[in-house]
Amino acid sequence: MSMNNSPNVFLDPNANRFQVNIINESHDNTETSQDDVGSDPPHYEETSFTDEAHNRLRISYRPGKRELYDNFLQNGEKTEASLHPYDTHTKMYYLQTFGHNTVDPVPKIDYYRNTGSVSGNKLSRPSLLEIHEQLAKNIAVSTGSVERVANGESTAGDETAVSKEEENKTGFVKFGWVKGVLVRCMLNIWGVMLFIRLSWIVGQAGIGLGVIIILLATMVTSITGLSTSAIATNGFVRGGGAYYLISRSLGPEFGGSIGLIFAFANAVAVAMYVVGFAETVVELLKESDTLMVDESNDIRIIGTITVVCLLGISVAGMEWEAKAQVILLVVLLVAIANFFIGTVIPTNNEKKARGFFNYQASIFAENFGPDFRSGEGFFSVFAIFFPAATGILAGANISGDLKDPQDAIPKGTMLAILITTVAYIGVAICAASCVVRDATGNINDTVVPGMSCNGSSACSLGYDFSRCASQPCDYGLMNNFQVMSMVSGFGPLITAGIFSATLSSALASLVSAPKVFQALCKDNVYKGLHFFAKGYGKNNEPIRGYVLTFVIAMAFILIAELNTIAPIISNFFLASYALINFSCFHASYAKSPGWRPAFRYYNMWVSLFGALLCCGVMFVINWWAALITYAIELFLYIYVTYKKPEVNWGSSTQALYYINALDSALALTTVEDHVKNFRPQCIALTGAPMIRPALLDITHTFTKNNGLCICCEVYTGPRKLCVKEMNSSMAKKQAWLTKNKRKAFYAAVAADSFRDGVKSLLQASGLGRMKPNTLVIGFKKDWRNATATQVENYVGVIHDAFDFELGMIIVRISQGFDISQVLQVQEELEKLEQERLALEATIKENDFEEGKSSICGFFKKASTLNISKHETKKESSINTIQSMHVGEFNQKLLEASTQFKKKQGKGTIDIWWLFDDGGLTILIPYILTIRKKWKNCKLRIFTGGKVNRIEEEKLVMASLLSKFRIKFADINIICDINIKPNKESWKFFEEMIEPYRLHESCKDITTAEKLKRETPWKITDAELEAFKEKSYRQVRLNELLQEHSRAANLIVLSLPVARKGVVSDYLYMAWLEILSKNLPPILMVRGNHKNVLTFYS
Repeated sequence: MSMNNSPNVFLDPNANRFQVNIINESHDNTETSQDDVGSDPPHYEETSFTDEAHNRLRISYRPGKRELYDNFLQNGEKTEASLHPYDTHTKMYYLQTFGHNTVDPVPKIDYYRNTGSVSGNKLSRPSLLEIHEQLAKNIAVSTGSVERVANGESTAGDETAVSKEEENKTGFVKFGWVKGVLVRCMLNIWGVMLFIRLSWIVGQAGIGLGVIIILLATMVTSITGLSTSAIATNGFVRGGGAYYLISRSLGPEFGGSIGLIFAFANAVAVAMYVVGFAETVVELLKESDTLMVDESNDIRIIGTITVVCLLGISVAGMEWEAKAQVILLVVLLVAIANFFIGTVIPTNNEKKARGFFNYQASIFAENFGPDFRSGEGFFSVFAIFFPAATGILAGANISGDLKDPQDAIPKGTMLAILITTVAYIGVAICAASCVVRDATGNINDTVVPGMSCNGSSACSLGYDFSRCASQPCDYGLMNNFQVMSMVSGFGPLITAGIFSATLSSALASLVSAPKVFQALCKDNVYKGLHFFAKGYGKNNEPIRGYVLTFVIAMAFILIAELNTIAPIISNFFLASYALINFSCFHASYAKSPGWRPAFRYYNMWVSLFGALLCCGVMFVINWWAALITYAIELFLYIYVTYKKPEVNWGSSTQALYYINALDSALALTTVEDHVKNFRPQCIALTGAPMIRPALLDITHTFTKNNGLCICCEVYTGPRKLCVKEMNSSMAKKQAWLTKNKRKAFYAAVAADSFRDGVKSLLQASGLGRMKPNTLVIGFKKDWRNATATQVENYVGVIHDAFDFELGMIIVRISQGFDISQVLQVQEELEKLEQERLALEATIKENDFEEGKSSICGFFKKASTLNISKHETKKESSINTIQSMHVGEFNQKLLEASTQFKKKQGKGTIDIWWLFDDGGLTILIPYILTIRKKWKNCKLRIFTGGKVNRIEEEKLVMASLLSKFRIKFADINIICDINIKPNKESWKFFEEMIEPYRLHESCKDITTAEKLKRETPWKITDAELEAFKEKSYRQVRLNELLQEHSRAANLIVLSLPVARKGVVSDYLYMAWLEILSKNLPPILMVRGNHKNVLTFYS
């Protein structure tokens, strides 16, 4: 072995403490040839987590390796993605970490990535088995592990992403927090409302209530922003914005429902903003008398042209769209600054006549209080303003295009809310401090000397607008929507600001809708929409989504009544805000260890308050729109829940399921057991549940929705192999139960023997009060061909169940339960069919390639295809014949394996309640009769009695059953149980046990003692004589069962109990065999002799 443990490496004070050495473990000579060096360059592990990793990484080189490493770096290859912690291609390399030889790698981010991550390659660390097991000299790590390291493990639920090769080829355009989030949010929040309606709002509500309205709306958006920031910083955020945040927090049901309506709302919002732009343009055309057709059609024409232009910018790429947004923001900021500048420019007589007097304390005082008119109130005015505060998710909606969403979304969103809120409050206060509520616009309406002003600020400033109280006026805060244009220093800049606000909001919505929709389609929550998941170009642009958004926007521009749809769209946005807040609350409430947001400035109860506030605002804005929103969301939620998309995102809903289950289980431990609440809670020894489906089905029939059912399997053999096989198949077998709608758990143990494994299961299965109380096993049909140890284990399991005070049910059907051979044949046939189809496809493809060059080739191809078709048909017919043969051979076994799945026809369940075991023998068949599949079966009761007391015995049993409230069809008293069976039956029994008898009475004492020591499991003559009467009874019972219950759908019989250490295993198996032979399906039941029935209320 050659190990580089140079003392200089470990004693160098400047060395990085994450010291990495390449170790060569080999039985060859210590000297390494140059040929080996050239053919097998070493792999190095980069262990630094900083950008200066290449400076800090210190490596010990073998002779001749230094030049190779220098060449490796000069070639410009990335060390992180291409180096592995170990390599098994030729010689074994492993790390020397912290001065120790180990394959244990140091912590590295690449081990925690998802498969297909666009930010780096996923590596797979050595498995625990590879580290735990002894390191072989000639095998370092399995080839599969090396492949996993290179390729990454694929797991269900990982999101698909653009391959690394494509990324390196084209490169992604990523935005920082300013251009990606801040600019977008500010542009989307600052809408037309700022320039047109804010003056009217402050005129109605006054400065005081107007500021409260703005702050109330800001409260909603700020809480939502805090919740968004918390969710966005709880792990890597992909594209999809609000949909992604909600779906990964609350699961696909909530995410899928809100994602669809959120994307639709953004698409319709494009139409709303474009119509707002078009209306402004049409107003300008109308003033200059240059209308093209009429107002309505001009809006449609201008709107169509505008949407096409915006679509062109969007399709051109995010880079162009971002540049356009920056230009629009500059225009918007100039327009806002223009307004503030205008407030301090001295006014003129024309503006005074229209109500603008610059900053006046009297105007501020007069406009401070509310003056609601035309039926408006606080909430109606708030409902009109609130849509102006939305748009906070504009940055989050393009989360996939951000360099660092975790940093950008909180910073950009919260700063945008702060800036826009200050701007709204500033514009509102300034407008209300300069402009009176009503003005005539007539410069001649001045105050006449001696006129009483009655506190009017306009009057004190020399103007008489008193006639506005009796007739409508056109100017002032209450009447003129163009107040900002009038106040501003340069009016056209306000028009430019309106254009900027509408176009930027439309552009942001036009980008958001396809991005969110693409993320939704990629997750395949709605399978019919997967067509729109495909992206194009270097930024994976959703071109198909853009076209769909364009079509929706055009439809609403051309045909929709936007005034009606607007409240619904506002409610759609509010519903998404509510769910984001609820997601934050829910994740915090679930207390999942995975909820670790880097953003700390949130509170779960504040988030819940925000969610309730959003729901309340929905009804304030429009109650019927809120109801429609809830109805649509509920419908989509039910649809997604019904479809059950195969995704696993670790949502807080899953975490809460666990918390609730844990709390319920703990609460159940404080509940005392009561006989009225007894229910069968079963351990069914099915092995793999698909191997013995009939045993699972009959157990599931009386435990479904009623009690616990655990399907158990015991692995015996070499422990290492058993544990490996058990661990690899656990999830698969539980998934089979779920897929086949079996409400049961799967549990497995690895043990030295079958009995030891079952003993472990009987003791450790269950949780708290949810512990098994009944063991269900199939009858060991092959006991006569089994080894003595196997029989001993089987009977020992029954003894163990009684020792642990569990009820016992042994189920026997004529064909047996094990269908593993049938499953194996079916699997082989499926493989052959797949191979045949693959071969046929390959032949067709090759023939097409050969034949497409010429017409001759075409005819050749056709003939070859015909030959292949005939060969395929021949092979198919052979497979069909084989399938039919196998099917006929196993038909009875297959029918038997599904007999308990079918609905039972009219018939009887015969209960042979011979011994009182606490009532389990009567309770199990009663539960069966209340199931849909068995409800047509009547209960017939058979019990022992005396010949001279038949009627009395019937009355006693009928009275008992009526007190238990168990309906029955008939009661039969069997008086001849204890008579001897006929000679043929007894002869069959004797022949059956003959191979297992010791016959010690025919041998001398020494020989007999020797035989007892050598074969202690054999039936002695003394034992057979001691239990002769009991043996007679079992044989006689079979005769009675053949006589009375041969036509029953099911027989439930009291299970005989063998005294432990007294009755031999083979004699007991013989009793069970003769008791249940040649009968319909039979359940041999024995309770634990504790009451499971009561007639007390």
